[in-house]
Amino acid sequence: MAFIESFTYSPFDESDPDDFRPSSRWALLTDPGDAGGQVDNITVIFEEIGVGDCIPLHVHPIHEVIVFDDGAARVTLGDETRDVGPGTVVFIPAGIPHGTRNSGDGLVRMHAMFPSEQIGIEYLERNPAPGTEHDAPQPAFTIDARAGE
Repeated sequence: MAFIESFTYSPFDESDPDDFRPSSRWALLTDPGDAGGQVDNITVIFEEIGVGDCIPLHVHPIHEVIVFDDGAARVTLGDETRDVGPGTVVFIPAGIPHGTRNSGDGLVRMHAMFPSEQIGIEYLERNPAPGTEHDAPQPAFTIDARAGE
């Protein structure tokens, strides 16, 4: 168990060929408490999506909840696309394609919650890094939130 009262945002890995977001940053959080009082199997991601950036269409093998705190975004969830703003909560079932685009002229601030410290992701579309525009998406992979990668 823990209180996290501050955290540091990091830029997205510019070497990721599928999710190139040069104006965005994130913080990946899990309970840093000791094993005796640790809340496990919950991950929270805080993101700032820069103007013109987007999270490409993708799927996870687990559920996700996204809360929008600030900014204007266009969210695709399955076959539906909506413009959303602060206060919007999006519940995303496992396996449903989804993505988010900053559709405004300022940062989109949001946070996503997952019921696991292992977050599988498979990109269905790409934000190609320069020089990789014609490549196919990379195979599905898993982020280990405890390891920070």
